[in-house]
Amino acid sequence: MPGILSPDQIETFQRDGLLILRDFYAPSQVEPIQLAIYDIIGLVIDKYRLDIERAPFAPERFDDGYQAVIQANRKYGAEVYDAVKQIPAFVRLLGDERHEQLVRIVRPGALPGIAHAGSGIRIDNPREEKFRANWHQEYPAQLRSLDGVVFWSPLVEITPEIGPVEFCPGSHVEGPLPVFSADPDNAGKQGAYALLIKDEASYLARYPHVQPLTKPGDLVMVDFLVLHASGHNTSQRSRWSMQFRYFNFCEPTGRSHGWKGSYANGVDFRTVHPELSVEA
Repeated sequence: MPGILSPDQIETFQRDGLLILRDFYAPSQVEPIQLAIYDIIGLVIDKYRLDIERAPFAPERFDDGYQAVIQANRKYGAEVYDAVKQIPAFVRLLGDERHEQLVRIVRPGALPGIAHAGSGIRIDNPREEKFRANWHQEYPAQLRSLDGVVFWSPLVEITPEIGPVEFCPGSHVEGPLPVFSADPDNAGKQGAYALLIKDEASYLARYPHVQPLTKPGDLVMVDFLVLHASGHNTSQRSRWSMQFRYFNFCEPTGRSHGWKGSYANGVDFRTVHPELSVEA
């Protein structure tokens, strides 16, 4: 697919480990996902006989009724969360040929792979801290290979109030950072959510911080080693976003451990990389 990235865009990704592609996905790719989410929310409302009125479907309000659902019972929201990643239109988008091509462009000679259990639709609810991601790199949560790319795209317009993801461009040059498992402010966090970076403040001070404002159809490419954290959602709406994770089979570290997955695949990152696990 010639011309999918310009030389300047390739240089930006190599330098920053971060690249924003505006209007990368067509409405015809995104709207079927939004419609299916709308229908799934409706099925959950009907299942539990909730007295929730909803407006007719429109892409800009595909999640209508969801806030009322989680207010009725937070576990009902978890059913929606588990269900939406099984939407066929979402799975088709995961396999978009352009994702593979983008990996080959920014990683010449790469053999791209899709990280199993590394794709999904996040729902970051307002003022919900338990599942908000601390500062982290993707690699400990995903493994597969050090050389990986996250394709992140919002399903709602990202405003300052809804909590844009915060990135430290250029921080991927640090390589994989040592981590420890403890979060004194949020003891309920588990697995990858509980990992904290050793000497985090010193790394965060070395790089600029950006919080891109994006809209449905935009694509954010993120190197597996770029430091980033979930924003604080202070709005009245959940932040819905899609993530697709690709990796490079040819990268030596991934080859050495057999392209293992991490927590989502039942593997504790620290057993694969004990040298990166430190005491709090």
